[in-house]
Amino acid sequence: MMAKAQTLEECQKAAENNYPQIRQYDLISKTTDLTIANIQKGWLPQISATAQATLQSDVTSWPEQMQTVYQQMGLDMKGLKKDQYRVGVDINQPVYDGGTIRIQKEIARQQGAVQQAQTAVSLYQIRQRVNEMYFALLLLNEQITLNNDLQELLSANEKKLSSMYKRGTASQSDYQAVKAERLNVVQQGTNLQSQKRTLQMMLGMFCGIEMKEPVKPAVVDAGTTGIRPELSLIDAQLSLADSQEKMLDAALRPRFSVFASGFYGYPGYNMFEDMMSRSWSLNGMIGARLTWNIGALYTRKNDKAKIQLQRDMAENSRDIFLFNNRLEQTQQHEEIDRYRQLMAGDEEIIALRSSVRKAAESKLAHGIIDVNDLVKEINSENAARVQLSVHEIEMLKEIYSLKYTVNN
Repeated sequence: MMAKAQTLEECQKAAENNYPQIRQYDLISKTTDLTIANIQKGWLPQISATAQATLQSDVTSWPEQMQTVYQQMGLDMKGLKKDQYRVGVDINQPVYDGGTIRIQKEIARQQGAVQQAQTAVSLYQIRQRVNEMYFALLLLNEQITLNNDLQELLSANEKKLSSMYKRGTASQSDYQAVKAERLNVVQQGTNLQSQKRTLQMMLGMFCGIEMKEPVKPAVVDAGTTGIRPELSLIDAQLSLADSQEKMLDAALRPRFSVFASGFYGYPGYNMFEDMMSRSWSLNGMIGARLTWNIGALYTRKNDKAKIQLQRDMAENSRDIFLFNNRLEQTQQHEEIDRYRQLMAGDEEIIALRSSVRKAAESKLAHGIIDVNDLVKEINSENAARVQLSVHEIEMLKEIYSLKYTVNN
């Protein structure tokens, strides 16, 4: 059964949990673990099996003079056959790899951290999308409330004019004009209700919840600046660059390993015996190997320069983000102050419009003005109340957009 949520914070949390990309956290974590497990297997013995058959144009053989001597001694030195065969196994056990496996695991972890940070950036942007829909829904609620108030006000004046018409102190057209205006406002209310249901359904689907009535959030201070996911992503990219540079150092270190090799075939290691018997034999070898490949020196300078360029690009992205973020905060602070000033004026305007409307109702009752003047004043008062509601919701929206901007 779908849960009920009304507050902005509940909607934001529900939207993050409902968004399909949230599953990437677990997928990235599992992929990183598998990658590290595979890298760790680099310490296991490397085993390879081979089977080989060759036909050579020439082979090692005895000089004719020696063959003649051996024949005189009763020995048949046939020499090696040109067709040779080998089935064997080679085993290599790394002992020291210059830190390559350790750094490869570190790089895999950092790559996973970068992917996690990229996912966090995408999920953080969901908050702003929820804000847009949530405050649009709040504004519709305010407009619906004011529409209902306007309907009641027009209905009350309609009843007064109906009584006046029956007493002969008002014309039928005056009564009909107010009734027509009320019906027009009813239609506007129907349209607002339809818009609300549509937006409520969209927000509910986005959050994966049954969206009920939204709760107007409190006017709060945006607070101190937190760490935005975009900055965490840049930090992860810089850490990855550091690990990649360590790999350049590891590539210059020597490698040490022990090995074993064995095969069954012809010829074997005892060439003299094989030249006489030409039979298959078992052969084996164990040893230690030290290798030092200095080829990495050829590209080291360029490779380090490329990594430094990655760092410079990441730092430039940080500067761009912080610059735009500061501009956005300044603009939002200004907008909040502007709406506060407008709201202070709205309160005074509403009080004046309300007083004028009440006076118009009294004048109409005494036949001093016609009904159109009254309707005009009623609409002017309602417009002033709508304006206050719009300014209040827009100010709240800017406040919570500022909280999004500073990640508070």
